[in-house]
Amino acid sequence: MAFRRRNRGGPSAAAPGTAGPGAGAAPAGGDRLARRLGTGDAVLIGLGSMVGAGVFAVFGPAARVAGTGLLVGLVVAAVVAYCNAVASAQLAAVYPTSGGTYVYGRERLGPWWGFAAGWGFVVGKTASCAAMALTFASYAVPGPEWARRAVAVAAVVALASLNYRGVTRTALLTRVLVVASLAALAVVVAGIAAGGHASTANLGGWAAVGEGGVYGVLQAAGLLFFAFAGYARIATMGEEVRDPARTIPRAIPVALFIAVAVYLVVGAAALLAAGPRVLAEAAAPLAAAVRAAGAGGLAPVVRAGAALASLGALLALIAGIGRTALAMARERDLPGWLAAVHPRHRVPHHAEVAVAAVVCALVAVADLRGVIGFSSFGVLVYYAVANASAFTQPAAERRWPRAINVLGAAGCVVLVAALPWTSVLAGAVMFAAGLGGRWLVLRRRAQCRV
Repeated sequence: MAFRRRNRGGPSAAAPGTAGPGAGAAPAGGDRLARRLGTGDAVLIGLGSMVGAGVFAVFGPAARVAGTGLLVGLVVAAVVAYCNAVASAQLAAVYPTSGGTYVYGRERLGPWWGFAAGWGFVVGKTASCAAMALTFASYAVPGPEWARRAVAVAAVVALASLNYRGVTRTALLTRVLVVASLAALAVVVAGIAAGGHASTANLGGWAAVGEGGVYGVLQAAGLLFFAFAGYARIATMGEEVRDPARTIPRAIPVALFIAVAVYLVVGAAALLAAGPRVLAEAAAPLAAAVRAAGAGGLAPVVRAGAALASLGALLALIAGIGRTALAMARERDLPGWLAAVHPRHRVPHHAEVAVAAVVCALVAVADLRGVIGFSSFGVLVYYAVANASAFTQPAAERRWPRAINVLGAAGCVVLVAALPWTSVLAGAVMFAAGLGGRWLVLRRRAQCRV
């Protein structure tokens, strides 16, 4: 594979807080987003995405394919996520504009690579939005399915409206939701510990660790990776972060390490309380774990924590997708209408309205468990491009060795291959549609110029 090295405006060419010249540069004047987020805000936006995505939605599917080996899969997913995180941080410090790996791929590898990353992110994360909205409704509304879907749609509309009002409001609400979610998880873990029924006997011994084999562990890692992708929100919002060359490389690893610690503690507690089979069969794994531990009185806390965490993830996801759509529209890879920035609130309001409309449509028909693998497919492709892009950066722009980029890219490819075949097939079809559509559009533009 041949990479085009395109050194456009590294640190020596760009002032702090700006991007270098070229496609990755932030537009000037009225189309520029406002830099209002500090390190704490960036950490919390990423953490809000990761905590909501995984703790309440992923342990069940992971236990189904790997048994107790899901903890091994969690470590594998965390290692790959770390490689991806440092690649994103290194790139974002040089290209601090909206769009994340869509911009990095264009700048370092070429337009087609950037489009593949951006398409994978937008499609995969739009599916994640539907999953988070449905997760929120399933915990908040124990009524009939039509009621849950109606509440999920209402949540999407409400949070998209909040994002529309400005990024500082997004950061403020995310801070509140993250604190509430972590407090609820702490109560759940403490309840499991005090319930009296948690035991290492529920783990099933070493046989349960290898129950799914290597393939099962890797498949669990691919599914659990869905939970770690929240740090991408920080990079995609690079145009709104103060002093991005310093803030982003600090915020991304911090958010990831906190999320990994939370997942390991909660996952181990759930397995000790209920065992892998109970988790695999449960629609709400943590609620099942609390009941199995003899602390069923904490079920309302689980429901409240799940609802808040899902709202936090949904809020950050909508913001991140809107910024990537904005960057792609600026380069005419998506309709130019999506590149509009609100003159007062300084947000990509057209892109966020479009994202909200698509998510509302998906919520009406989506299956909560089915979209996790599909989302992981798109996001793993996104990060494979990020690692390849970081690999091409010159020494003056590097903060970590190239070996980490190689490990990250290889890990992404392996986890994609290990996903359920239905997710791989659906992801391949969506990428074929996106890449084929871009080829047709470019061909038509070329014919019009002749």
